Amino acid sequence: MEYTLENDYLKVTVTTWGAQVKSVVRKCDGVEHIWQADPAVWGYHAPILFPHAGKVVDGVIEAKGKTYASGQHGFARGMEHAFVDQTADTIVLELCACPETLERFPYEFRLVSTFTLENDTLHHTLTVENLDEERMPFGIGYHPAFAVPFDDQHQATDYELRFSQMESPLCVNNLPLGLMHGDCYYLGSNIQTLAIDDKLFANDSHCMVNLQSQTLGLYEKGTGRGVVCNIEGFPYVLIWSKPGMPKFVCIEPWHSLPSPENGSRRWEEKPAAAILEPGEAWSCTLSTSFVR
Repeated sequence: MEYTLENDYLKVTVTTWGAQVKSVVRKCDGVEHIWQADPAVWGYHAPILFPHAGKVVDGVIEAKGKTYASGQHGFARGMEHAFVDQTADTIVLELCACPETLERFPYEFRLVSTFTLENDTLHHTLTVENLDEERMPFGIGYHPAFAVPFDDQHQATDYELRFSQMESPLCVNNLPLGLMHGDCYYLGSNIQTLAIDDKLFANDSHCMVNLQSQTLGLYEKGTGRGVVCNIEGFPYVLIWSKPGMPKFVCIEPWHSLPSPENGSRRWEEKPAAAILEPGEAWSCTLSTSFVR
């Protein structure tokens, strides 16, 4: 199912499959800013990553005395989420523990996605509730894909990623297995922009840590049009696209990382975004502005 929010600035479509933002159209110019999930390239729009971001050791987790298969980024992105409520400016969806999730993650939980439209900004709040009788560790992250170019008069190289202040982005390396191994590198020194070209994602994603900027945006050079993510409070921010000249660029604020290569498969030993006691809840919000 799909649900729509609309105001004077934007028309937003949310799909219950994966609780994804499927479309954001800016009304003044008709630009579709969300990647339309061409399965021949990459079949998602803006997936949410739960109960972990990235990969885990051997593709499994061990919890409550059993072993569970757990693919990259967890399972929430590939499941139907239930409709809860809609108002003039808000849509609420939820994913609750069920037999299908318990085969992969042995905890009772509720994951709530709240989408709120405010002028030219879309807020997506994720709330995790521990409904289990035991402590529940988890990781979480956002993975929105923004389409480039914005129109037929431009090409991908007319765009750049722009930090709100000077950065020397330190990146933790998780290649080639998608797991952490302790190596780090700088994506640049004292820079405020990263050019979009066929080299930026030649070797996959870049996982930046402890950025000082409040925002990271995808901007069209010379016009001011852009998609700007508020990354404040997120310890990790990834950028990613398929190798070659990008058709989309992902800006991914995360609250956890993939497992270490030689790390434990035991779930309670995995570095996580939060560890919730029974009855506790935890929230984070990604706010994205569509500016011109």
